[in-house]
Amino acid sequence: MNVEKKARDVDSRSEWEVEPFNKAIGERLRYIRTDVLNLSVANMAKRFDVGTSTIQRYESGERTADALFIAKVADASDMDERWILRGGDELQRQTSTSMTTTGITDVLGNAVDTGEFIFVPRYNVTAAAGYGAWNDDETPMYTVSFRRYWVTHYLRTDPRNLSVISVYGDSMEGVLNDKDVILINHEDRDPREGIYVLRIDGQLLVKRVQRLPGGQLYVSSTNPAYQPFTINLATLPDDFDIIGKVVWYGRVM
Repeated sequence: MNVEKKARDVDSRSEWEVEPFNKAIGERLRYIRTDVLNLSVANMAKRFDVGTSTIQRYESGERTADALFIAKVADASDMDERWILRGGDELQRQTSTSMTTTGITDVLGNAVDTGEFIFVPRYNVTAAAGYGAWNDDETPMYTVSFRRYWVTHYLRTDPRNLSVISVYGDSMEGVLNDKDVILINHEDRDPREGIYVLRIDGQLLVKRVQRLPGGQLYVSSTNPAYQPFTINLATLPDDFDIIGKVVWYGRVM
């Protein structure tokens, strides 16, 4: 066989092999988008900074998925890159093997797979539901565990965007009480309506906020003893920041 003919044979065989390979990867990428990340094609494209047509071509197998794109999807979904590329009999999480520790049990002695959980840092920091509390930079005291499925499917955020702190004061009493612990999603820093942690003049405050016409942010408390105020988002104070949205709280009864 001459060199030219051999090269043509290799090229044709490569095309034949690549097409089903791309389609298989595309099917797994589509599964991750719809069942794990719960994203539309448009939102998937926006999240990973690619065009919608690129997502469609990846999923149809028309185009080979970029290695960097696969790495980003694997990281965001906590899926094993090898499973995305090669498949297998079972879904493979990045942590399914490395995070499972033998000998760990619950209080009833049932085996616990730590890969099913994420561990969020708990800081010795208070967000004042009152007049504020000064906070310096902190290192985590310990971690608080949450179900990975819940974070992925309901919070829909990267676990690295989460932290746990406590509440101090009574301005949000009835919704958030003194000494409650709260889970903050630091990715959500563009408030429309909800309860957020704000930093104002070096103090952390947990307040209900509402976006008003004209670029105004209305900040209020549940306790009528505390006066509401507004922040002009077009001319923010020097020491003002939106730390993140409160997405969960815990309380001792």
